[in-house]
Amino acid sequence: MTERGYRLSDFDFELPAELIAQRPAPTRSASRLLHVAGSGLEDLDFNALPDLLDSGDLLVLNDTRVIRSRLVGRKPSGGRVELLLERIVTADEAWMQLGASHPPRVGGRVDLAAGAIATVLERDGRFFRVRIDAGVPLADYLERFGEVPLPPYIARAADAADAERYQTVYAREPGAVAAPTAGLHFDEAMLARLRSEGVVLVYITLHVGAGTFQPVEAEDLSQHRMHSERFTIPEATAAAIATALAARRSIVAVGTTTLRALESTAIDSGRVAATTAETALFITPGYPFRVVDRLLTNFHLPRSTLLMLVSAFAGYEAIRAAYAHAIRERYRFFSYGDAMLLERECER
Repeated sequence: MTERGYRLSDFDFELPAELIAQRPAPTRSASRLLHVAGSGLEDLDFNALPDLLDSGDLLVLNDTRVIRSRLVGRKPSGGRVELLLERIVTADEAWMQLGASHPPRVGGRVDLAAGAIATVLERDGRFFRVRIDAGVPLADYLERFGEVPLPPYIARAADAADAERYQTVYAREPGAVAAPTAGLHFDEAMLARLRSEGVVLVYITLHVGAGTFQPVEAEDLSQHRMHSERFTIPEATAAAIATALAARRSIVAVGTTTLRALESTAIDSGRVAATTAETALFITPGYPFRVVDRLLTNFHLPRSTLLMLVSAFAGYEAIRAAYAHAIRERYRFFSYGDAMLLERECER
């Protein structure tokens, strides 16, 4: 499909502001689920998910844990600066986004809570390498003074409820600055039901970075520079995927983060290998999927890399129709919104 020359404007759509979910559903599994299979659209509740899977199918989840990664400080001049972690690189250094009317230059400082000082060491595009002198490791400082990093389209401050709900129930490995939101719909009862019906649950870890919210600015998609994220695929997960492929069982990725990790390892060999690596995989229509058969995901932002990914997976026209349907039917969008189960457009 790449020969059709898709451009950034092909992934735009108008979304009524009231459909952007500002809070989660009353309970995790109370969301809606739109099942998309080519031109077929089926409106369901999320609790119907087990009925769409067969015994022996493999459900792959991302067990990353969101850390308190937003800090607020002041420049010596008094200007407010918001610091959003991208990733920690040493005990006291990290790549961050700095939100300010005039971001500090290299060598500039930001005063933080409890007397901590952030010093800008270098800049790479939108990201700043920062040293934080706090008297304790940065991870510990963030846990004490950081805020839950709600996405920019949630127009309110994080509260106590977000500390629980902007986190999956199976989160184990700290490091993400944004939740793998497709997993927010699962509660313990749903996971237990899936296991009881013979669905095999396995895990990968991909630490979602702040770059996931960065807009695509180039109309020519080949000019877009994808942010890099670190992931780990354990031996047990790689082995389970090999078994499922051999048995021709469906491999279901929970979230675009999971899909990107799995497909990144299979580019050369066609198989998923146990590894820890970085991925900057940018998936657009025409991408040859090698592993994932079905994708559980939320609804994504206009003109975003994630909308391009799901369009590549389920088909451009299928996604356009699904989003138009979801808007008409008043589905809730983005991180705290409803879910879709997508069937892959082409066979492996």
